Amino acid sequence: MITKAFSFILPTDIRYGKDITSDLTILLKDREINQVLLVTDPGILKTTLVDQVVAYIKTAGAQVTIFSDVSPNPRDTEVTKGASIGIHANAEAIVAVGGGSPMDCAKSINVLMSLKKDSIKEFEGSGKVPRPLKPYFAIPTTAGTGSEVTWSSVINDTENQYKMTIKSTYMAATVALVDPALTTSVPAAITASTGMDALTHAIEAFTAKNANPISDALALQSVELITQSLLNAYRHGDDMQARDQMMMGSMLGGLAFSHSDVASVHCMAEALGGSLDLPHGLCNSILLPYVMEFNAPAAITRFARLAKAMGLTFDEENEGADLAVQFVKDLASSVELPQLNELAVTPEDFPRMAAIAMKNGSTPSNAREMTEIDYLNLFQRAYQG
Repeated sequence: MITKAFSFILPTDIRYGKDITSDLTILLKDREINQVLLVTDPGILKTTLVDQVVAYIKTAGAQVTIFSDVSPNPRDTEVTKGASIGIHANAEAIVAVGGGSPMDCAKSINVLMSLKKDSIKEFEGSGKVPRPLKPYFAIPTTAGTGSEVTWSSVINDTENQYKMTIKSTYMAATVALVDPALTTSVPAAITASTGMDALTHAIEAFTAKNANPISDALALQSVELITQSLLNAYRHGDDMQARDQMMMGSMLGGLAFSHSDVASVHCMAEALGGSLDLPHGLCNSILLPYVMEFNAPAAITRFARLAKAMGLTFDEENEGADLAVQFVKDLASSVELPQLNELAVTPEDFPRMAAIAMKNGSTPSNAREMTEIDYLNLFQRAYQG
């Protein structure tokens, strides 16, 4: 069997390493940018990192306007507000500092700001952004979403209470400045949920029906790095080797799923998080083991290959697939993630969330065919623990 046709696009200049954020000054100077909109969240705004980034911007001779009204699940109303502020400031570029929420929000703000539009809902789906946007620079502070290297943005539709996806290569960061040292101060609980989020990206990218040889290579390396380092990063936040491996694993996972797809873990997590305003990484990490368990019989060889990337030894593929599922369950337990029944959710919520998950555009990519009843059963299974 020959390789199925696929495409692989890398629109982002990735710059990786300690203190790499200082490159922002020359990047802005080279483009002769005079006004910058900096997008972050209230937590990051309180840190010295924002002051440092502002200093880099001002050293380039540019003025900066800060927008920090970004929720853990960025809302369409926040996108509209941020774009309005950027337009009023005559911003010529956007810099995002933070985790997936500020970066996703910044991508959508750039759409509205560049195209002088009022509502991001107009661009829901894939390929609806008609032309290139203003320069956008991403500075991630968590090892989780991989948003710095993806060209999709997940935004909460506040009117309909679900998460919509806007996807276009024009939304990709112009440059991603990826410094693993920025994650050393991340609290243990966030290290755990964002780390499991990154692992979800890699596992779903590798097992999704749209996987290709390049995304496979990236996903497997991501799985290897994350499973080797998450526990150390969680227990010893200043372990630079663990933080480096986690950041690299997260970034590789982002590259993998943006060229393959995510699948039913994300479909369920977006339904859960969108309905109850829960952090996306936490939702993914809670649901991952249960969807893996459901999917494994349909992709035994792939799940066994994941087990090898996790460093597990076995004789038969069936055994390897089972070990991979158990490994993820044990890892989630070791980093002390909660169970679904510990959140503000009840079984009465599940039918509505199952219906939302079924409509998600990534459902067809799942390794095993899904029905609305399957989603309902999986929510119930995860709730039982």
